Amino acid sequence: MAYYFSLPKQLFKDPTATVITSKNKELLGAQIASDGQWRFPQNDTVPEKFKTCILQFEDEYFKFHPGFNPISIFKALRDNLKSGNVKRGGSTLTQQVIRLSRKNQKRSYFEKAIEIILATRLEFRASKNKILAYYSSNAPFGGNVVGLDAASWRYFNRNPHELSWAESALLAVLPNAPSLIYPGKNHEQLLKKRNLLLKKLFQNKAIDKLTYQLSIAEPIPEKPYPLPQIAPHLLQKVSKLYNGKRVRTSVDVHLQKSINALVESHYNQLSQNGIYNAAVLVLDVKTRKVLAYVGNTPTDKAHEKDVDIMDKPRSTGSILKPFLYTAMLDAGDILPNTLVADVPTQFGSYNPENYSKTYDGAVPASRALSRSLNVPSVRMLQEFGLDRFHHYLKALHLKDLKYDANHYGLSLILGGAESNLWDLCKNYAALSSTLNHFSESSSEYFSNEFCEPTFFASETIDFGKKMNEKTLFDAASIYLTYESMKEVNRPEGDENWEFFDGSKQIAWKTGTSFGFRDAWAIGTTKDYVVGVWVGNADGEGRPGLVGVQAAAPLLFDVFEVLPRSNWFSKPFDEMQEVEICKKSGYRASQNCDDVEMTYIQLSGLKTKACPFHIMAHVDATETYQVNASCEDLGQIRNQSWFVLPPLMAYYYKTKNPFYKPLPKFRSDCLGNSAITMEFIYPEEDNHIFLAKDFDGKPNGLILKIAHSKPEATLFWYLDETFMGSTKDIHELALMPREGAHIITVVDEFGNEVKRKMTISK
Repeated sequence: MAYYFSLPKQLFKDPTATVITSKNKELLGAQIASDGQWRFPQNDTVPEKFKTCILQFEDEYFKFHPGFNPISIFKALRDNLKSGNVKRGGSTLTQQVIRLSRKNQKRSYFEKAIEIILATRLEFRASKNKILAYYSSNAPFGGNVVGLDAASWRYFNRNPHELSWAESALLAVLPNAPSLIYPGKNHEQLLKKRNLLLKKLFQNKAIDKLTYQLSIAEPIPEKPYPLPQIAPHLLQKVSKLYNGKRVRTSVDVHLQKSINALVESHYNQLSQNGIYNAAVLVLDVKTRKVLAYVGNTPTDKAHEKDVDIMDKPRSTGSILKPFLYTAMLDAGDILPNTLVADVPTQFGSYNPENYSKTYDGAVPASRALSRSLNVPSVRMLQEFGLDRFHHYLKALHLKDLKYDANHYGLSLILGGAESNLWDLCKNYAALSSTLNHFSESSSEYFSNEFCEPTFFASETIDFGKKMNEKTLFDAASIYLTYESMKEVNRPEGDENWEFFDGSKQIAWKTGTSFGFRDAWAIGTTKDYVVGVWVGNADGEGRPGLVGVQAAAPLLFDVFEVLPRSNWFSKPFDEMQEVEICKKSGYRASQNCDDVEMTYIQLSGLKTKACPFHIMAHVDATETYQVNASCEDLGQIRNQSWFVLPPLMAYYYKTKNPFYKPLPKFRSDCLGNSAITMEFIYPEEDNHIFLAKDFDGKPNGLILKIAHSKPEATLFWYLDETFMGSTKDIHELALMPREGAHIITVVDEFGNEVKRKMTISK
């Protein structure tokens, strides 16, 4: 046993390259060792062709000797003494392994004796295959190339198991004279050594005549190839965790190459507009493994090509909106198509605007999400509660969400916070997986659904234990959110996607940060999550750097190269079919005249009935409201009427021409309905700058009000000074002086509204 343990436990301690492979063990990339050598980590598998070549060339009796060959040593000693110089070494492969491990000590008979002793010890401890693997992994192959794996890729750009007989023979003779491999030199000598070995293989019947003839006709390499860099930023990440190791990742090499080509193609277009960086992540929903990882574009160093964007914090834009929508559904605060206000809105000094600068008055919540409308989203956040939503986001483990809710304010939903592509894709995958698990199990949830994805092939995600309680969001709320996200308008050129039979159903969302600095697009199917970020690593904004224009086209190109997925199964156990008012999206009240049966989330059963339908009493022509004071009861029609508040109605009717305001009372009727009025402009506490005309004189200010009875007369006051009256069209032009003012409007029924504003010229 003492003899067995007399060798060091680890023969070779040289630093090695960091190597990553695909899930099928194809080389994705390598990072050179710290000593500047292309030395791959130890590989215990030696290809049969190389094994045959190296044994025929270096050590024919390798399988039989105990570490040294007495006959070879005798012949070498005889020839060396006869010539007076060292002509032959007589070393076995085992002895050469020892010499390599001892850093090629100076050749002498004393050193040779030490090698023989250590070689026999190695033979005692390791198998012949292990010794051969030691040799092939540590032999010099010219320049800074060490080991068969590195040599195969550097000289032939392929895996050593894919080498031809000629290529294997060339690599077998190289360690004997590694200086021969040099671009443009020594070709004849190298070719001669290789062909002599091939001839020996033929004579010993290791290869047939045709193989021999074809092999000697093969050229030898002119210059080294660069090693593959198929996933350079993933290599960068792995090297920080497992420097000098060989790591098998979960990446699909064919998918990775396809997406690399797509990213390069889009980069070539985007760079013409000064947009230089992008990142793409593809996750397998079922295994939560990374299938493709592109950390940046193939740009140049001036534009930060080496920066891995994947985990860098960037402004989220609108990409968090689906989480708010899901949270509100889950809490039972809204139903999928509940009407939400889309009108000019101001919260203190914060004045959100839609991207289009227009308003719909009222819009279904699902449409607000699919169209990414800002004003309804901010109003929904304000209604839901900023702290409450912030709590949900913290539960998603968004590591870049570092401050409390008040730090972000209501802008949180429009990009006021930062996150990264990895975290966002992780959570979209968790939502999709929640749906899948709920359908595949007995309507159960998993405790560790919101876990970290992995890029290691050997790692299996533990989703935790099954339970009846939801992890964060219930399955129905997620499903209904995805149904809304499926309706997003696709990028230009792909508008008619839904009319094609083979179209893929994808739930997806875009985002654009303030100042056009970040463009996002994240989509999911039952099987895959794809995330795309486009922008500039230095934060420079560019016109056109918009989610739907810059990121979404790449997203859909990536989905095109992925296998088709079925749509999610509907989680019926978390849903119930109820009557819904088609116009308002609320649960139908007794006044709703147009209803449909729709599946909603169970938490939605507590939502209130439709507040926008009233029972109106009108004449036979539906021109006027009437009552018993002015019309026979037999002539009065009880009609369901859809009525929005004045400000919502003002904008709603511009987009919905069939909207019918509630008729006014006929003049001969006693009593009338409730009267309301709201300012359209200015907004509360608005600071207004009066524009100047070509003569340098300031233009006037146009004040606007919406009234439930447009025919009513309104009286306008500026700081208690009467300014005029309006009827039918309630707009008034003023030229106020600079400073703070209060506008007061009183209608003919005595109702009053006030608004503060500040004027600058």
